[in-house]
Amino acid sequence: MRSLRTRLLFGIISGMLLLLLTFSLIVYMVIRRALVNQYDASLASVAGILAASVELDENNIELEAAVQQMPEFLRPDRPTYYELWRSDGTVVLRSPLLGADDLVHLEGSINALVFAMSQDKNSRPLRAVGLKFIPRSANSDDKGQPQLMQEQALTLVVAGDASSLQRQLCLLRWLLLGASGVTTALSVLIAAVVVGQGLNPLNSIAAEIAAIKEDDLAVRVGTTSVPSEIAPIKNRLNDLLSRLENAFTRERRFTSDVTHELRTPLAGIRSTIEVALRRARNTAEYQTVLSDCLAIIESMQTMVNNLLMIARLDACQVAFRRVQIHLAKLVNSCWRPFSEKAVERRIAFENRVPNDVTVNSDRESFSMVLSNLLDNAVEYTNNAGQIWVTARRTDDSIELTVANTGCQLTSDQVAQVFDCFWRSDSSRTDTGAHCGLGLPLVQRLVRALCGSAAAEVQSGGVFTIRLTLPLSPP
Repeated sequence: MRSLRTRLLFGIISGMLLLLLTFSLIVYMVIRRALVNQYDASLASVAGILAASVELDENNIELEAAVQQMPEFLRPDRPTYYELWRSDGTVVLRSPLLGADDLVHLEGSINALVFAMSQDKNSRPLRAVGLKFIPRSANSDDKGQPQLMQEQALTLVVAGDASSLQRQLCLLRWLLLGASGVTTALSVLIAAVVVGQGLNPLNSIAAEIAAIKEDDLAVRVGTTSVPSEIAPIKNRLNDLLSRLENAFTRERRFTSDVTHELRTPLAGIRSTIEVALRRARNTAEYQTVLSDCLAIIESMQTMVNNLLMIARLDACQVAFRRVQIHLAKLVNSCWRPFSEKAVERRIAFENRVPNDVTVNSDRESFSMVLSNLLDNAVEYTNNAGQIWVTARRTDDSIELTVANTGCQLTSDQVAQVFDCFWRSDSSRTDTGAHCGLGLPLVQRLVRALCGSAAAEVQSGGVFTIRLTLPLSPP
């Protein structure tokens, strides 16, 4: 029953068998009732004729001779029997073929027919009808005397050979059973074909999936004319393949970016050392070389630390200690390391965060978020440009924005700012100064703090990062 084909076949065949059995039973009962009623009607007719032929003359009961000679009472192959009793149980008349045997004594109310099955001495099935009636009286004075009439009531039983009826019913049963068997066999064959055809789209999809290579995730399941029930499976599978393709593409790009970002500073360290070793140098020159190498190594270490933090955040391996943070004070604290550089480039900074706005978050992590945002803003703001930070409280969250002028990104490029190692400069001429991990780290940190980060570019070249943090994080 683990097979879908088996389940469908079992359900279809079970339903067909149930319907066939129900239909056959109904047909059998209807036809049986019709045949029995027809046979009973013929017996009742004979009983009526016999009852009408009985005459009571004082204490003598007579049956017309013509009725006694009716052919159905004389043929031995399909005999019809009758027997007549008085009210005290004394047998008055018997059918000639009955001999000394008695029929079943069926007695009901006056003029009410009572039917029953019985057997004769040869164990032949009989269908009998009993009738209790008041015979015709030869003496007209007896009329109108109810007590006398009740005492004169006779019981007549007429029984006919029911072998033919039994054979017809037996034949009907076998016909219905055979028809049900043939219909069931045909139903199994038809159901197997129909179920097989119905499951073909699943086999086609399975074949297409099996043909997809691990190095070619751009292939999609393209089975056409699939049933509406299977179409969602195909669509979701194609969506999964798209996500896998994007994930592998990002992984390959990530590997390439890491390689490039590490190769450039390593090449810088190597070239600096090679130049220093070409000839003997004094202590000051060696100190300069070592300082240059140390600066490159510190940049590499920062990149590696950021990568490690992103990996730990993606694996949910970072623990936070939440406290109430005054945003205005934290923004001023995070801005100080960049203020000197901003003054050199004549960049104006405004902290527009209200003094009463607080957020429940991890101070160290949120400081890292603000530092990366402000570092990114100072780096890409135009000379004599402007940077401002705002915050507002909503019903259930705090919304903080960091905006700067001088943005030259398009809307499509803005959608990629949270990708690791992405930079608008595809030639990466500033490798070593920036590696494209600041904003991805911001996004992951904010997500880990139960918030969200979004980027947008507005008219006039204003680049905005909008952070949303819950007032009561889970």
